[in-house]
This record gives sequence, C-alpha cells and structure tokens, in this order.
Amino acid sequence: MYLEHYGLRAKPFSKSPDPAFLFPSRQHAEALARLCHALEEREPAVLTGEVGAGKTTLSRALVDEFADRCRFALVVNPALPAAQLLAAISDAFGLPRQKRKGDVYAALAEFAAALDAQDQFPVVVVDEAQLLPGRGAYDELRLLTNLTADDRSLIGLVLVGQPELRDRIRSKGGEAFSQRIGVAYHLGALDLAEVGSYLSHRLQVAGRQEPLFSEDAVAELHARSGGVPRRINQLAASALLEGFARDLRRLDAAVVAAAAADLEAYMGGRPARG
Repeated sequence: MYLEHYGLRAKPFSKSPDPAFLFPSRQHAEALARLCHALEEREPAVLTGEVGAGKTTLSRALVDEFADRCRFALVVNPALPAAQLLAAISDAFGLPRQKRKGDVYAALAEFAAALDAQDQFPVVVVDEAQLLPGRGAYDELRLLTNLTADDRSLIGLVLVGQPELRDRIRSKGGEAFSQRIGVAYHLGALDLAEVGSYLSHRLQVAGRQEPLFSEDAVAELHARSGGVPRRINQLAASALLEGFARDLRRLDAAVVAAAAADLEAYMGGRPARG
C-alpha cells in the first residue's frame, strides 16, 4: 500500500530483527566486532542494552557472520530450572531427548567433540538472559564452558540481556562464572546524528535512496524515542502511515508528532522523550 507511495521495496521499520537492516552505528559495529572476537577466541561473551536497543538483531547478525564455522543453539526462554535449561540447549542443537541430566550433559559433550573434529564450534546464545533464574542455571552454563580439548573450548556461550543482567551475573553467577566472561559490551542509545543516519540506512536497504524525513522530523523522532532503535522503528512506521494518509512525499516534525499522538492514545501513555 504505502510502499509504492514512498518508492520502497520492503517495510523499512519492521519489528522483525532482520540482520539485513542492522545499522552499523559506532556502538553496534563495536559490539559486533567484540562478539566476533569472542567466538574466534572461544571466550564467553555478554551483550547488554535497554529494551529495543538492537541486541537481538546483533545476535542474529553474529549468527549470519559465523554460519559456516559455528553451530548455534538459540535459547529464547531461559527462565527454566537448571535441568530443563540444559535440556533446552540440547533440543536447540537438535540432539535426541535424554531422561537424565547426566545423559544430557554427556550427549552435549559428545556432540561438541564431534563438531570440533570437523572444525566446527557449537555456540549457545541465551536471549533475555536476565531471566536466568539463579545460581543453578549459571552453574550449568559454567559446566558447559568447562568442556575443552587441549587449549580450546568446545562450546561457546553468548548471553544477551537487559542491563540488570550484569548485576545478576555477579550476584547469581558468582566469581567462578564471572571470571569466565572474556568479552562484555553494553549498547546505549543513538544520538541525534546517528538517528538521522539510522533512518537513511533502513530506507536505503528497503529501496529508497532520497531522504524522506526532514531535519525537524529526525529531531522529533530522536526526542520522542530517546534514541532507542525499537522506539524509532515504531514511531517511524506510524509516521509513514500518517504521511501516506495525507498524501505526503516528505515527512516533517508535525507528521511525526501526529503519529506519536496516535501511538500515545493507543498505548495509554506517553513515550519517553530524550
């Protein structure tokens, strides 16, 4: 509907974490580089950031980057008892179900060793890792990182979560787990200049080369979103619909404000302003 109106091939501000749309801001580029380093060195890594900062998109980009060298197990609901967490990891790798926890661990060890013989590296990615329930869950993850052959780890680990994950690692994971973390990075919000570049990048990936948002529209988007990518996407997508309804080819601050007002009415509150 509005795609043709704006000269787009795809929706530029979709909610799906598509790595093709990953905007290489200074922070996001550095975060991805550090995560890549962690996998290359086979060190556990932690990525934190506010809700909507782009953590999941980054983790998907990491999977794409290492698709030919690694086998990934993605755990999206880690709020599980320790034994069930281990089983969830085994399931994510596609291993046969085992009844006893010891058998699950043994199967994972055998699987990791077999992949290592093929120059492949299995990596566990835990999304929303701040939901890991307690010491038992961290102990299970630590035991997986104990699997080694000669001078290299046999299973990698990437924890992705909200800022409180850092405190939970210290309080629930304990010193034994904390000392294993080789790479840690926190994603902050985008500044005003980055918001403008972010919008242009996503529009270009979706097929539009010329600018769509005016300077005052970019400033309004930054102010109302606080520079958080998910909020930017939400407001920008709504602004596209508002502009389409008004038959506009260029979107200004008034369009963004009107789109924000509609969202505020729907959500029953006001989005945070920068």
